[in-house]
Amino acid sequence: MLILGICCMSLLIVSLDNTILNVALPSMQKEFHSSISGLQWTIDAYLIVLASLLMLAGATADRVGRRVTFQTGLAIFTLGSLLCSLAPSLGWLIAARIVQAIGGCMLNPVAMSIITNVFTDPRERARAIGVWGGVVGLSMAAGPVVGGLLVETVGWRSIFWINLPIGLAALVLTALYVPESRAPRPRRPDPVGQLLMIVLLASLTYTIIEGPSKGWTTPVILTTAGLAALALAGFVAYERRRTEPLIDLRFFRSTPFSGATLIAVCAFASLGGFLFLNALYLQDVRGLSALHAGLYMLPMAAMAGICAPLSGRMIGSYGPRVSLQIAGVGMAASGLMFAVFEAETSTPLLFVAYVLFGIGFGMVNAPITNTAVSGMPRSQAGVAAAVASTSRQIGQGLGVAVIGAVLSSSAASALSTTSYADASRPAYWIIAGCGVAVLVLGTLTTGRRAQATAAHTAALFEPGENKVPV
Repeated sequence: MLILGICCMSLLIVSLDNTILNVALPSMQKEFHSSISGLQWTIDAYLIVLASLLMLAGATADRVGRRVTFQTGLAIFTLGSLLCSLAPSLGWLIAARIVQAIGGCMLNPVAMSIITNVFTDPRERARAIGVWGGVVGLSMAAGPVVGGLLVETVGWRSIFWINLPIGLAALVLTALYVPESRAPRPRRPDPVGQLLMIVLLASLTYTIIEGPSKGWTTPVILTTAGLAALALAGFVAYERRRTEPLIDLRFFRSTPFSGATLIAVCAFASLGGFLFLNALYLQDVRGLSALHAGLYMLPMAAMAGICAPLSGRMIGSYGPRVSLQIAGVGMAASGLMFAVFEAETSTPLLFVAYVLFGIGFGMVNAPITNTAVSGMPRSQAGVAAAVASTSRQIGQGLGVAVIGAVLSSSAASALSTTSYADASRPAYWIIAGCGVAVLVLGTLTTGRRAQATAAHTAALFEPGENKVPV
């Protein structure tokens, strides 16, 4: 439990940083005179680098040691947070966020790999992952309020200071209490696959973010879109031929693993878009202060904090299907509250929509992680957890990019509340659609036949090795 607590400290600073940042976006926009696309880059530059390097970090941890990789990540992330607080311009802030991401890629998947190797009983592991998910809920609950208070009293730069004491404490405690562990047969580096992954995510995100302002048919946007397609095709073709690829495509023969990957993309795209929309809406359209905006979003965060550990217990008793179904219904219903009933125009409806989204997101995180690592060989635990984490970051990055593109196209941030409801309706239909996808995928990929494919996939790697129990 002590090791679980130390690992959760890394999750806290990463998740807290994300939720606090959303509340601070309007203040950053005013100080740097930034456009919506500039705000998107402060989030997506971090997510692109994080998603691109997570698999490398997981494989490196399995090879050189999970504890030393975890400590390195803590040190770099803490340094990046300090640099963010000192950034003199938007460009420097984005660069410092990239430093944060380099450290962040070594934290969550490596910590999850440590937890997977410490908690070997399926029920205990599910409950530990539930606590892990509860930390996400805690960060969602504390982030908007703490961030709003800091932005309003000290300034937006102070939101990065909170990472410093937590990061340093986790660094010391890791050295004292976390045991070192390695995979018996770690994989070799894959620099070509790593480069193709970076090109794919960067060019795709650039296309989505800059498309509305530069024009979808301009040469630069068509070039980056084509580059993304070529990088994807090259990545799949190259990885198939490698003995030890960056992402072993055989993982996706497991129906639960493939389902968890797609569910992570959909759920976190919904989260990224939802937070981005509401941070700008509450402050720029409703005119609330940063603190009041954080308090408005507290019902959503509180429900996420309550439901996350409950989800872990439900998985231990009933499996992941029920949690995923509740998650899909909650997020879809929240999106529909905005898309159909214009929840922005009524404070009671707004709070109902926030509660529904909090329930949905609180229920989704634990089953994603549990399903991704269940049935896999323990030597591949770092890679499997890294793929699940990568899917989260890709989803959140795409959510911010797509939703931001919708806002940029309509210039919604400058509209009145009623006009904003009309302009943001397509974005909320996207969020509702993501919720429906979570519901459908969660139902179809968690049955007995799906579990049989997970066992068969695990046998393809190391038939004689102990596997993470389903």
